[in-house]
Amino acid sequence: MVKAPASEQLKLLDLQAIDSQLTSLKRRTRDVTENPEIGAVAAKLASANSKLVTADTEVSDAERALKRAEDDVATVVTRLERNQSRLESGAGSPKDLTAMQHEVESLKKRRTDLEDAELEVMERLESARTQQGRERDVVESIKTELTALEEKRDAELAEIDTARNELLRERDECAASFDAGLLALYEKILAHRGIGAAKLYHGRSEGSGMQLSPGDLADIRKAAPDDVVTCPDSGCILVRSEDWGN
Repeated sequence: MVKAPASEQLKLLDLQAIDSQLTSLKRRTRDVTENPEIGAVAAKLASANSKLVTADTEVSDAERALKRAEDDVATVVTRLERNQSRLESGAGSPKDLTAMQHEVESLKKRRTDLEDAELEVMERLESARTQQGRERDVVESIKTELTALEEKRDAELAEIDTARNELLRERDECAASFDAGLLALYEKILAHRGIGAAKLYHGRSEGSGMQLSPGDLADIRKAAPDDVVTCPDSGCILVRSEDWGN
């Protein structure tokens, strides 16, 4: 059985206080890192980016359609101008000129139809670009929101790291003052139980929060002041105060 002066056992509460703070910082780190708000905004950004890709695709498709429409109009206009020039020159037989006149009328109608189609594509492109702009604005807004949350998270994590490093320094100093056997027992219990030492006060274990049974209290009363006793419920070292059993 490990033995240690009552005064040294009492110091375990100081070490446990530091470890409790470290445990609290660990939980805080997890909570800050796994911030659900960041996850929600990141999911919102992914959705917005998907919509932007769709808008970009619509713009690209409309631009290609407009280029085809412009080329079709240009082809008809070139042919129409050539035929009109030939008509104005009067070169050719009456039959050929009549046929050419019919073709000119047909080309004019074709040009009108193509220009109407080109106008529809231009309107479609304008609408697509407007929607693309809206989607880009949404993406940028969400990015700004996400960046702010991430910066806040990083600042909190940096603050936690600073506090943790200070506590670790204090812990090293505190742990160095203990007997190796007592410290080893405390560390073993801490690793397995999550708490290494707690105060026994008025028959109540602050490790488990439970009132000890009369039998357990009787066993503890039999222990010498330098005996290291443990909590029957939580398994941690029980540090006895002067009025622990009253």
